[in-house]
Amino acid sequence: MGSFDVLLDDERVQLEAFIEEYRGAIEATLDGLTEEQARRRLVPSATTLLGLLKHVTWMQRVWFEVCVGGKSLAEFGSVQTPDDTFRLADDDTIASITAEYREACATARAAVADLSLDAVVTGHRAGPRTLRWVYLQVLRELSHHCGHADILREQVLAD
Repeated sequence: MGSFDVLLDDERVQLEAFIEEYRGAIEATLDGLTEEQARRRLVPSATTLLGLLKHVTWMQRVWFEVCVGGKSLAEFGSVQTPDDTFRLADDDTIASITAEYREACATARAAVADLSLDAVVTGHRAGPRTLRWVYLQVLRELSHHCGHADILREQVLAD
């Protein structure tokens, strides 16, 4: 068995690779778009391409900084529902949201760097979870929103 095979068998390496792939994919949906295109609403909800990146930024902060890191949810501003995290402020831009997103990703990586997948984290409102559970939840959410973003980008570019 070569070193490549060992990496393929490592669960954490695989999970982190999938998360990183989807992190990159959702950010890339804004590549080459104008501010207007990134903000364009094509569905009845507040979901836009830029709003998706804003939401995914918030989502990662909740899972990695609150659930894993123990921060208070109040530190990230008050939202009544997760749907509110899609809403764009007048001063939100592709550059500003992308910078916040990249910062949230870097903070997430740092929060888990010294933890095993079996580490129990206690910041979840429903009780303790393992880091493995958090990774799977984040992967689920990232892949879900990447699908939304792919469809919205296709529609934006078709106009």
